[in-house]
Amino acid sequence: MPIGVLRERPNSPGDGFRYDQGEMLTPIDLRAFDKSDDYRAMLDGLPRPEVVADFPTAGVLAILDDVRARGDDALRALTSKFDGVDLDELRVTPDQVALARTRISGELRDALEVACAAIRDYQERSRLVASQERYERDGITVSELCIPVARAGLYAPGGRARYPSTVLMTAVPASVAGVREIVLCVPPMKDGSIDDLTLAAADLAGVNEVYRVGGAQAIAAMAFGTESIAPVDVIAGPGNRYVAQAKRAVSGIVGVPSAFTGPSEVVVVADASAPVLLAAIDLVVQAEHGPDGLAWLITWSEKVLDEVTAEVTRLVASSPRNSDLVATLAKGGYAVLVNGPAEAMEVANYIAPEHLELCVSQPSVLVQMVRSAGAVFLGPNTPASLGDYVAGPSHVLPTNGSARFAGALSVEDFVKRVHVISADDGAIARLGPSVEALAIAEGLPAHAESIALRGAQGR
Repeated sequence: MPIGVLRERPNSPGDGFRYDQGEMLTPIDLRAFDKSDDYRAMLDGLPRPEVVADFPTAGVLAILDDVRARGDDALRALTSKFDGVDLDELRVTPDQVALARTRISGELRDALEVACAAIRDYQERSRLVASQERYERDGITVSELCIPVARAGLYAPGGRARYPSTVLMTAVPASVAGVREIVLCVPPMKDGSIDDLTLAAADLAGVNEVYRVGGAQAIAAMAFGTESIAPVDVIAGPGNRYVAQAKRAVSGIVGVPSAFTGPSEVVVVADASAPVLLAAIDLVVQAEHGPDGLAWLITWSEKVLDEVTAEVTRLVASSPRNSDLVATLAKGGYAVLVNGPAEAMEVANYIAPEHLELCVSQPSVLVQMVRSAGAVFLGPNTPASLGDYVAGPSHVLPTNGSARFAGALSVEDFVKRVHVISADDGAIARLGPSVEALAIAEGLPAHAESIALRGAQGR
């Protein structure tokens, strides 16, 4: 395997890293490391795009302040500055949204309907299970009201590309949750419009309002409100680091799902049985989304590493999006060689990727070792692309390591769980003494008295 000794990098644990910059995937050899004390240091030294460290915090906060102060005027000025589009009307009219479904091809219309039906079915089943939860113990019964937020704000990337699938993956869960008003912001194209496929998806998914606004300014508008856009209760949807940082900044003013939904990521764990072309194309698929993402191959076979790396290089060279792929893989494309499956999963769990593909002969064994991932895809016939469009769960997944504590966007992100508690006639007698003892210990005599009075009435 043509690898060289690692040149100096920040926080490098030593000579165990090896690489060669002549290929699309930079090889890293971790076979010298075992489960000794330096193993965690080795993991901490793995190269990763420093998205968090590069957050444009000051610039984003300035945009938020501008929109909060000047409303629509700020949105128009910022859209002109960042998107090169001068807009009079920010909203896409309901008639324009509805007509979009008639302007796309029958094939695309059918594809949207297939995807929408799969997403809706999955989310409805998930909500049904959640609504049936009930707890009973010692005469106390607890159930839950799942109350949808009144107004949800969604963000879908746009401008250079279009992501109707993201519209479905965000709007359908909100619709299934019962949200009455669903708002969508999308960056406009150079002519000031939103493409028909995106609008058709919005119409199909039940979006009520569509606005031609992108970037941090769209998040500000939905959080604070402007003359044209009323404020929302929850903001969801993926975006670049400006959008992600803006969502973090307004969290607490509005609800924001805990997952960091930024640039796309994939880790492919492959053994000797992995089809080289399929493993390679799945690495390219996520890199296709743009800069700051991750595309990692992890294997314990030198042959697999060499062959998949070569195939990725070939695929990138022939891709019409060659420049985007090269830019992404130059910063976030790696091929990691480890001692075996357990070590492969250690590395995968540390990365906590958005998409984890187990392209191995026995994926059911490795999936038991998963601790942190947005979504896991089992076997060579289950690419992440299925999850991107038609598997059912939302493709809005945690990135940048947030899979350590967060999961996919779902109905749960658009509802408030309100506990409903009732007690039978004997509950005070059985549990009251414990309440009184704790309340007195905390210096809250009225709490204790509220129990004592009921106990007295029951005697």
